[in-house]
Amino acid sequence: MTPAKRALDLVFALGLTVILMPVGVLISLLVLLCDGRPVFHVAERMKTPDQGFFLWKFRTMRPSPADIGVSGGDKSVRITPLGRILRRSRLDEMPQLLNVLRGDISLVGPRPPLRRYVERFPGLYAQVLEQRPGLTGLATLVYHRTEERLLAACSTAEQTESVYIRRCIPRKARLDLIYAARRSIGLDLRLILGTVFRFLLP
Repeated sequence: MTPAKRALDLVFALGLTVILMPVGVLISLLVLLCDGRPVFHVAERMKTPDQGFFLWKFRTMRPSPADIGVSGGDKSVRITPLGRILRRSRLDEMPQLLNVLRGDISLVGPRPPLRRYVERFPGLYAQVLEQRPGLTGLATLVYHRTEERLLAACSTAEQTESVYIRRCIPRKARLDLIYAARRSIGLDLRLILGTVFRFLLP
């Protein structure tokens, strides 16, 4: 990560953390009152092919000890009513600003993958994770809604895993590599603005 990109991350993440802190406190109280503990969902993601970190989100699902892989239609029954609102507004991802401040992720980059997929496709993720993972990115803006639609139609964990591996990973990786080839502060700013507009006009 270049010094300019890190500086951009810090300026935006610090500013957003200060501005959104009252919202974050309110969401924390709502999750605690409506769904109980834990307030946060903390899961391992990868920032390099061999280095993991813990990604933070507000909890939107009832916990399950057997929870593995990405979320699809097979897990929809576990999403709480408040969790659906948080997911639809993307407010569940607000705690990831702390991951940006820590340097685990950048504001813009490929979404950080689960270890299971990095280990299954080491050659692919060796290329993708040459860039620091991000809170948003080209693949997020272009493919996120398609991915949600594809996975929501899955009724079993096996089907979710198959669809994600066959139809989502290759397409997202292609977009991530396009971003890597064209990355610049200007492109990062455009992707941040695109994310803001999508948030305001879902």
